[in-house]
Amino acid sequence: MIDLKSLRDDPDRFRKGTIDKGGDARFVDELLEVDRDLRAAQTEREQLTAEKNRIGKQIGAAAGRLKKLEGDERAALEAEMAALRERPNEIKAREGDLNETAERLQARRDELWLCVPQPADPDVPVGASADDNIEIRQWHPERFDPAKTFEQNRGFPVRSHIELGLDLGIIDFERGVKIAGSRSYVLVRDGMRLHQAILRLAFDTMVNENGFTPASVPVLVREEMMVGTGFFPTGKDQSYEIRETDRGGGYDLYLAGTGEVGLMGLHQGEILDFDALPLRYTTLSSCFRREAGAAGKDTAGLYRIHQFDKVEQVVICEASEQESRDWHQKMIGFVEALMQRLELPYRLIQCCTGDLGPKNADQIDIESWMPGRGETDGDGRPLGAYGETHSASRLYDYQCRRLNLRYRDPKTKKTTICHALNNTVAASPRILIPIIEIYQNDDGTVTVPEALRPYMGGREVISRV
Repeated sequence: MIDLKSLRDDPDRFRKGTIDKGGDARFVDELLEVDRDLRAAQTEREQLTAEKNRIGKQIGAAAGRLKKLEGDERAALEAEMAALRERPNEIKAREGDLNETAERLQARRDELWLCVPQPADPDVPVGASADDNIEIRQWHPERFDPAKTFEQNRGFPVRSHIELGLDLGIIDFERGVKIAGSRSYVLVRDGMRLHQAILRLAFDTMVNENGFTPASVPVLVREEMMVGTGFFPTGKDQSYEIRETDRGGGYDLYLAGTGEVGLMGLHQGEILDFDALPLRYTTLSSCFRREAGAAGKDTAGLYRIHQFDKVEQVVICEASEQESRDWHQKMIGFVEALMQRLELPYRLIQCCTGDLGPKNADQIDIESWMPGRGETDGDGRPLGAYGETHSASRLYDYQCRRLNLRYRDPKTKKTTICHALNNTVAASPRILIPIIEIYQNDDGTVTVPEALRPYMGGREVISRV
């Protein structure tokens, strides 16, 4: 969530930040109004408490003086003491009203507070949607250039991962739908082995080569974890809910759409040792997304599905914009190195403000070239297109403020909200699309990328059993 002090100091920045992300700036204005009224009620309540304390002292002092007085002076002081004794009753009634007002205002303030997005960094291009994103750069191996047609690259017509998967008997969509409904699949034989191979390579790379701490985290999480990581309230329609309260449980649970939720939740409410920063975590977890609003979009194949597995990387660092920016580039670099090891063509995309989501100050996507996507030629063969496979987010203190995740500054000795970043390392089976399609052969087999062969028992080619 945003810093309320920053909002009070520079409300126009947050109004613009909300509009740039496609939101309604009226929520910002209402938050400012409710915050002002709440602080006024709290201030008055504190003043009344101080007044009650003063009255107690005044009555005590008057009682001491009363013993020395007689006649009219004594009567006047007794009347003054009687008035003082009546004032606490008036204060008590007013305090009751203020408590009720403050409780109502705080509930509304917190509700609005969660809905105001983090403004994008000034160097993020302003745009309405993904259509306004900007390409940063491309990379491809010498043997496959996306600027050429697949047939020019490989010498034969392209086949999609759907065709290849079915013909090779490594993907079973029909039985997946039978088991779990639309957007479901089953990976079998070398399909499952390839799926595990890419995940193991990604995980081992992050742990053994990049020094990240491996962690197994729950994917069935409390609502406060989804709120704390910024996926609720705005993204609640994308999550699967387990209503335990309907069965007598104390709280409902949700299936996380990314390992980021569990990794960030590890240190919720903690004050970290500054010397331990940055914390670098990686996990391999199953992920679940409802894909609400995607009806009729990418319904075939492995691109947009409800359940998948992902290796995720998360960094928690000190509250420094430069430190966050540096880690953002490093984390993207880890993924680029992996993609180049797999020899998969890709490009880096700078997301515009309208494609950032509420929690990101910046986001860089990596899109892989998928020969089986895109428009088709005169023979009905796809011409290929880039598809998102990775997303690298820079969040500054937005998540950590929600999670109350802090460290003690060694210079000021004060607690400071941490910064956080996250990035996909590999999400499968989506990453299988470019692997299967780019490494396909004219005889219908698929060559196993060299980097994955140690995880495939040395197998070099996937062929039909």
